[in-house]
Amino acid sequence: MGELMNKYSALILIVILAIIGGYVFLVPAEGPFEPVGRLAFVKLADPDMYPGHPHSEYLAELAQQKGSKCILVVHYGGSSNYRSYNESNGVTILELAYVEKKQYTPGINWSEVWEEGINGIPEDKWTYRSDGKNFTTLKEAEDYILSVAQGNGQEGPIPLLYHGTVRAGDPIINQGCGFPLYYQLVREHSGTLAAYAFVIRGMIFPYLNLPYRNYELQNSRQLQYYYTHGMISYE
Repeated sequence: MGELMNKYSALILIVILAIIGGYVFLVPAEGPFEPVGRLAFVKLADPDMYPGHPHSEYLAELAQQKGSKCILVVHYGGSSNYRSYNESNGVTILELAYVEKKQYTPGINWSEVWEEGINGIPEDKWTYRSDGKNFTTLKEAEDYILSVAQGNGQEGPIPLLYHGTVRAGDPIINQGCGFPLYYQLVREHSGTLAAYAFVIRGMIFPYLNLPYRNYELQNSRQLQYYYTHGMISYE
């Protein structure tokens, strides 16, 4: 009897996992963006979004595969102006960053992750930047991005990725640059439950699709050292 119960329990667990897995991969996107996921694990060159950069060329190829004229990558705001530009295949790379109002602290604040994962990002926590322009609200930033996309012939949802690069530490656990803004955008348009699904799917994405996956993960510490010591700058 006990063995039979164990088999039933295992079957129920498999069914539950299958349902969850199916939801994660089949949930439809809503709104002006198509959530794709994480772009990269570590920086390959600096600046890290520039015509001809390996990650930039990969973004442009991805957009072309999806039949999109534009693709959006979101970042944590540093000193860049996060300008949009065209890649060699004609795809427009759009960039948007969130800028912390408080001083940046390296690493992961797990209590903050938990709080904001459940309740969302406080509206007054960030400002936003794109093409050197600063925006007070996410709505203003979105409207600007959509206007630029429209001006470049975009039709339908814009593929959305978060940069995902990690300057120091484990790039597998730490989701890296732009992840909170990716979550905020998806939650804004698709709701909390769907946002969780898109986050899981987005985390898996580079393991299945990024052509530089093995190189970045196997050499992450070395590449992080090169970046933080100014050894991979090509400006």
